[in-house]
Amino acid sequence: MGNENLCVSVWFDGKLTQSMIGGIVEQEIQQAQAIYQLITEFFVNYSFQIIGAFIVMILGVLVARKVSDLVLKFCERKKVDITLSHFIAGTTKLAIIAMVAIVSLGKIGISVTPFVAAIGALSLGAGLAMQGLLANYGAGFNIIIARPFVVGDTIRVQGVNGQVKEVHLAYTLLTDEDGVGITIPNKHIIGEIIHNSHAETLAEEVIGIAYNSDPDKSIEVIKEALESTDKVSKERAPLVGIEDFGDSCIKIGIRFWAPTAHYFETRYRANVAIFHALKTAGIAIPFPQREIRILNEERLPGKA
Repeated sequence: MGNENLCVSVWFDGKLTQSMIGGIVEQEIQQAQAIYQLITEFFVNYSFQIIGAFIVMILGVLVARKVSDLVLKFCERKKVDITLSHFIAGTTKLAIIAMVAIVSLGKIGISVTPFVAAIGALSLGAGLAMQGLLANYGAGFNIIIARPFVVGDTIRVQGVNGQVKEVHLAYTLLTDEDGVGITIPNKHIIGEIIHNSHAETLAEEVIGIAYNSDPDKSIEVIKEALESTDKVSKERAPLVGIEDFGDSCIKIGIRFWAPTAHYFETRYRANVAIFHALKTAGIAIPFPQREIRILNEERLPGKA
């Protein structure tokens, strides 16, 4: 009897276990069939919309690229600043792609309203977190629109001097004759006093001549020397004249324009040319002199 009861119990448990396994497998099969049916219905109902949205997106990107190139060529033909031209072309491209993306999402039944709200909330948070960066971008946009200077100009701002190499939305890159790059955040440019001498820099020199020399002749000699010096600006005539009267010489002031990219080279060449021209013309450059007069000589020791 004991063995029969054990066999019945094992048979009953086996039947129960197989029944449970069969139910679980059948449930999983039903879930898989439901997922397959859902996917099939989705592709049957939305396949053309998805293909249409994909085609619209590809065509939109191609059109945006083509329109951007046309806008850039138009700006270059109208001789618009190169930085402003690239900015307008890039903005046009992004605007077209954004509109095409909205149309594509609408094709597959996705509402863009929640995305717009989310982007607005994220923009507010990002704006508060990146006030300094946004200030630079705002100032860069102002520079591009107002154009207080363009690429190739020589500017002096915040005690920094250099030739404008690149103008970006966040910063402006200057370079000097030594090839040193100077990066200035745009927020430190807008609102400040900007000195713009375009592609050239003013060089100022002072040289002394003896009082017994002819100043008119000296001025003419210096002008001729500057005119014969390579890279001294010919469009802006040098300015030479008497600047001051020193203790031992007449001070001749010299002002001329030199290209910023070769400022020191041109200045040194001009100084050498002026020195040789004055020496050849027989115009003396005197040494500093001091005259000492001794008063009350009769009171000095040893005097009779």
